[in-house]
Amino acid sequence: MIIVSDTSPITSLAAIGQLDLLRQLYSKILIPEAVYQELTGTATLVPGSSEVKTLEWIEVRQVTNRPLIVTLLEQQLDEGECEAIALAIELNAELLLIDERRGRAEADRLGLRIIGLLGVLVEAKQKGLILAVKPVLDNLIATAQFRVADALYARILNTVGE
Repeated sequence: MIIVSDTSPITSLAAIGQLDLLRQLYSKILIPEAVYQELTGTATLVPGSSEVKTLEWIEVRQVTNRPLIVTLLEQQLDEGECEAIALAIELNAELLLIDERRGRAEADRLGLRIIGLLGVLVEAKQKGLILAVKPVLDNLIATAQFRVADALYARILNTVGE
């Protein structure tokens, strides 16, 4: 199974010590070079930066379709989102992990199967990897500054019976 991730699912889960959920769910995650740079290329330590350098189940891949990246950049997406979408298309990925609204809309328009961090948490609970979504989601909001509308928050908890 080929899974590509944008930056935010990695940083958010790493910020709360739950990055290993991605390994448990998907075995291996591929990230494009731009996502790697977003995580490691700043002077300020970003959650997930040391993990992407050391964890064997997170692999960095080069994107070759530069014209697609240029087109996506014109849609006001950041470089990491553009490369994640392009890599998912190039590799015919089964799933793209992406949270940003504009990036999700563009990936959906291009026919990619997408899942955000909330979907990851729902899947983790369904597979018994976490006992409850609410404490993890609350921790994401408090610690990782994860933003979720009240209605979506309630809908996710309702979906998992919490």
